[in-house]
Amino acid sequence: SMAVCAIATMHAVVHHHPPSLHVPPPRRLARAAVRGTAGATTAAATEPDTLSKAFWDYNLLFRSQRAETSAPVQLRVTEGAIPPDFPAGTYYLAGPGMFSDDHGSIVHPLDGHGYLRSFRFHPDDGVHYAARYVETAAKTEEKGDGASWRFTHRGPFSVLQGGHRVGNVKVMKNVANTSVLWWGGRLLCLWEGGMPYELDPKTLETVGPFDLLALGDRADGAAPARRRLGHRRRPWLAEAGLDVATRLLRPVLSGVFSMPPKRLLAHYKVDPKRNRLLMVACNAEDMLLPRANFTFYEFDAGFRLVQKREFVLPAHLMIHDWAFTDSHYVVLGNRIRLDIPGSMLAMTGTHPMIAALTLDPGRQTTPVYLLPRSTEAVASGRDWTVPVEAPSQMWSLHVGNAFEEDNARGGLDLHLHMSGCSYDWFHFHRMFGYNWKNKKLDPAFMNAVKTKEMLPRLVKVAIELDKRGGAYRRCSVKRLSDQWNRPADFPAINPGYANKRNRFIYAGAASGSRKLLPYFPFDSVVKVDVSNGSARRWSSEGRKFVGEPVFIPTGGGEEDHGYVLLVEYAVSEDRCNLVVLDARKIGKRGALVAKLEVPKHLTFPMGFHGFWADK
Repeated sequence: SMAVCAIATMHAVVHHHPPSLHVPPPRRLARAAVRGTAGATTAAATEPDTLSKAFWDYNLLFRSQRAETSAPVQLRVTEGAIPPDFPAGTYYLAGPGMFSDDHGSIVHPLDGHGYLRSFRFHPDDGVHYAARYVETAAKTEEKGDGASWRFTHRGPFSVLQGGHRVGNVKVMKNVANTSVLWWGGRLLCLWEGGMPYELDPKTLETVGPFDLLALGDRADGAAPARRRLGHRRRPWLAEAGLDVATRLLRPVLSGVFSMPPKRLLAHYKVDPKRNRLLMVACNAEDMLLPRANFTFYEFDAGFRLVQKREFVLPAHLMIHDWAFTDSHYVVLGNRIRLDIPGSMLAMTGTHPMIAALTLDPGRQTTPVYLLPRSTEAVASGRDWTVPVEAPSQMWSLHVGNAFEEDNARGGLDLHLHMSGCSYDWFHFHRMFGYNWKNKKLDPAFMNAVKTKEMLPRLVKVAIELDKRGGAYRRCSVKRLSDQWNRPADFPAINPGYANKRNRFIYAGAASGSRKLLPYFPFDSVVKVDVSNGSARRWSSEGRKFVGEPVFIPTGGGEEDHGYVLLVEYAVSEDRCNLVVLDARKIGKRGALVAKLEVPKHLTFPMGFHGFWADK
């Protein structure tokens, strides 16, 4: 939607306690020199792949889920055993649960109602599973007290059937389905276009909306950064025109479309050095105007605001994820522009609201904005409205880590480990293969024949800043690993290494063994050693896919001393499993430590993002 970031990929949260279809076949995939592979029996070796299997396997990942748990269910271990050093805690996994109502409407996965799952690890009592819907205002209206669902909100990426279609201004459907966070004694489910919802961490009952932005705006935190557009400032007449447009748009967006003045991004960051939660909000009108407003909030362990900085950039941008270092907030700008014909169609209800926007691939670089976080960076005098132009055009997806170090020349080296794809591959109207015209999920778009540089890939961005004034000397973009050239996304690290030099990145990846689904959904976890570019992977076997990996540290001395958690979706067996991998053994024999089966009536759909909580 106008106020919703265009991609919401899979996130989870973990809580520690003592917690006729045509799918074109791809060209021959180049063999990546991956040093180790474990559990990588190919689907082709066990059973032939067909167009029918590819279509239904993909669609089964996003089927609606009507079941919830009234009480936690103990999971059965089907392979291996939970290791004795696995910490107590809870893994929370957010995602959409309901895509089709009982009256003919089918919505985009990003518009599906939030469905939160929890995997609670008990030291002496195994793993207990629970799943419940987030009782948002939209869910309460569309579900009611009965068993039937009737969608009344379009959502940013969908259209509805019948009389609810034309003239429907119910666009901002806060579904709280994108990510989950445990912080300050609160469990929060987040979405890109509205306030978070708070849930009970044990029962998963919805407590209600948690107005985090009002909390930040009321607090007497540090003074915001001054608006300093410097030499990038537009002529006064252009600035005045944008001010007028803003004043005209705000009452329309808030009054007609019920959009909040600021939208909180679903991606947050935790600074382990300072024990702070970092969040960022954008203004509602930013999606329609060539001016981006970013407000960064930093909260302590008790949700008290300790810093707030505001920035205004003269650019039309959309961001989903971002990064931070000791001195900077790092924003990789995805360039967009207003689509006037699409806007008019979107207003009628015959097209999704996202039709109001289109990608802007006019420049062959990626703007990286280094916004001052520290007082030293503010005082440096650098014109932060001028981006570092990374010499590669990427649509930024997710950031695994960012850190900065002093270099030998007295300047600063800034490093980012992230995933990105091409503007040609990313498509507002085809994300997840959803076709709003026929209300179907078509995996062909996600698996069309593309060059490797178009698909989601892991890269490292290196920026050298000068000692005086913070001006940048050079910027480079390279693959994280030359040994891994297949699609990958959702980079994760040991959370203790956030904002400092890390060696290992874990990501969801495609092995290429499914000839008709070679690129997405992912079926593997790749472990990249950033220090030497080597890559190892673990893959599921047969017709199975995996969600986002999450690293669970165990307190050992080495960075990879811990486990990787992920959910495996076995579509051919109509079930899903919680998988525990030994991070040190990925790519070697014995990487799979344990596999636990989720009850069949509570399995699908695929989750988005998660979190591990150590309460």
